[in-house]
Amino acid sequence: MHFELSEEQLMIQQAARDFAQQELKPGVIERDEHQKFPAEQVKKLGELGFLGMMVSEKYNGSGLDAISYVLVMEELSKIDASTSVVVSVNNSLVCYGLEAYGNEAQKEKYLKPLAAGEKIGAFCLSEPEAGSDATSQRTTAEDKGDYYLLNGTKNWITNGSTASTYLVIAQTHPELRHKGINAFIVEKGTEGFTIGPKENKLGIRGSDTHSLMFNDVKVPKENRIGEDGFGFKFAMKTLEGGRIGIAAQALGIAQGAFELATQYAKERKSFGKPIAEHQAIAFKLADMATQIEAARLLVYKAAWLKDQGLPYTQAGSMAKLFASKVAMDVTIEAVQVHGGYGFVKEYHVERLMRDAKITQIYEGTSEIQKMVISREVIR
Repeated sequence: MHFELSEEQLMIQQAARDFAQQELKPGVIERDEHQKFPAEQVKKLGELGFLGMMVSEKYNGSGLDAISYVLVMEELSKIDASTSVVVSVNNSLVCYGLEAYGNEAQKEKYLKPLAAGEKIGAFCLSEPEAGSDATSQRTTAEDKGDYYLLNGTKNWITNGSTASTYLVIAQTHPELRHKGINAFIVEKGTEGFTIGPKENKLGIRGSDTHSLMFNDVKVPKENRIGEDGFGFKFAMKTLEGGRIGIAAQALGIAQGAFELATQYAKERKSFGKPIAEHQAIAFKLADMATQIEAARLLVYKAAWLKDQGLPYTQAGSMAKLFASKVAMDVTIEAVQVHGGYGFVKEYHVERLMRDAKITQIYEGTSEIQKMVISREVIR
């Protein structure tokens, strides 16, 4: 087993770390406070090639591996999870889905600008009545011959108002249940497609999360991804990779909180010495460091398996399940280490704690990850 990163991976990691410190950290508290989308920062990330990292250079991507991707996700998430989730969705869900399952015309028209960072994508699966139960799609796509007529509502859509390209999952053949579901590419501005108000969220407040409404939206037949009835499989396969991205986000949130807690514990004094020298705090730091390292190994292993072309369903779910719990546990302890200052926005840890919670919910709740893992174990 080889645990060291390549020279290229280390360079990419450092570039992401520098970007996070120089471009994301200034203004991150204000963006969180005012729910401001990091438009300028996302544009720069696109210019750096971070929005199409694993896409082939043929389609304007960076042609990098999944390990490089999780390194970038970890570094960005240490500082600003609202920005890193944009990177995650565009890379793991939208670009991956189009490159893996789209046809050549779809790749030329939609994937290229997405991978180049010229446009942003959104993945539209969840609905008011279909969250963890993704088979219960109420959004319908009626086959009208040379086009589909799309009707329904999607909930909790990341990049909801800033995206230009939307991958929408909808039911065409209800009698076939999940085998009757299709996936479509829908462009912003299509007649009948409207975007609801921005959600006022606990965490990742800079990320724009919206409901989307489709009222007799005409989608050309050529915008269906894959064969008729492929939509549910498309969504599940795409989410498998997406879980690795969110696991890396959770890892980054935990690492960011740990670094802040460690630094504070070495500077803050009580009873005549730094609080890091008190066993109560020192042992907290030891537990945090151990949990984070275990999560990191799970995340990196899942990414490595993906790079090798090996099955990574179980590994991805394990990584997301564990890393998201670590993110929650570590951020809570980081606030505790800071004491009263941990409750104050300027010390950052309260934001990281709020951001951590969503990693246990989106792209498959922790309960869903346990279902996936148990099925794989039993199989």
